[in-house]
Amino acid sequence: MSTTVFLKLLAIFVIVGIGWVAGRLRWLGENDPARTLSNAAFYIFIPALLFRTTARVDFRTLPWATLAAFFVPVLLMLGLVYMWQRRWNRGRRLPAAAPSVRAISATFGNTLQIGVPMVTALFGEAGLAIHIALISLHALTLLTVLTALVELDLARERRRTGHAQTHLLHTLGQTARNTIIHPVVLPVLAGLVWNALLPPLPPIVDETLATMAEAVVPLCLVLIGMSLAYYGVRGAAKGAIALSVLKLLVLPAVVLVIGHWGMGLDGLALAVVVMAASLPVGSNALIFSQRYETLEAEATAAIVLSTFAFVLTAPFWLTVLNLLMSSG
Repeated sequence: MSTTVFLKLLAIFVIVGIGWVAGRLRWLGENDPARTLSNAAFYIFIPALLFRTTARVDFRTLPWATLAAFFVPVLLMLGLVYMWQRRWNRGRRLPAAAPSVRAISATFGNTLQIGVPMVTALFGEAGLAIHIALISLHALTLLTVLTALVELDLARERRRTGHAQTHLLHTLGQTARNTIIHPVVLPVLAGLVWNALLPPLPPIVDETLATMAEAVVPLCLVLIGMSLAYYGVRGAAKGAIALSVLKLLVLPAVVLVIGHWGMGLDGLALAVVVMAASLPVGSNALIFSQRYETLEAEATAAIVLSTFAFVLTAPFWLTVLNLLMSSG
């Protein structure tokens, strides 16, 4: 692992540690400030980032074959984890949002804080261009799909418990409304409409959104540390280990097999998508879990554990890729 990536990991742990100290010493009060920070990220700063990204991306220049080799296996994995957890959850008293929360923890990677310096150090500007294309659709794709799934599950739960009308069309309509009028999906749709129909963002609007978006990374890292302090990891370690294995080992293996042998991807593009899939759990998993008040401790533990373990698993995947390319 390069010095650049190691220093980036170290900086992440330092900021998470600062958040943990702030939580332990109750610098922000006793009334669950971690949830307040989460709401600030989810309702203010992440929407600004998503709107700006989708309003600015040039879809005509994206490497669609490479993107498909990444997102097809990732969405397949997301669906399998979600269905497995829904089946496993039957008869257990976990919240209705649990399958979606675990699905995002098993598939949503830290493509920005860790992914950008890693790809830059390993593959240079050519690799970074591919990785930036992945980032442009990463949150847009996964969060939109997961929001639809979790809102459908919540609508089913309301029907089951008698808190909503039982008509199927009512359930579907409520799910569609909750999916669209949502702090993740709505700015994405607005950004797409702006991208397609309107001129480029005015400089003052673009600068305002860019400044707000810069708050996402440090805010989320501090939030992870505070969540560790407030929620702890008691009872969450087993689930966090399983999710880390899925994210660090199973997901990149699925991307490698489908991307290379299923879709014919090779060379630099294959290396970038496999390493992107091998990244540790991203902070959006915690934001998502706190949005639905489900498995916050497990999501927090999975982020921290997978980030530590990435120091060992990243060299493993680089070795696998080198062997594959040298044999080819």
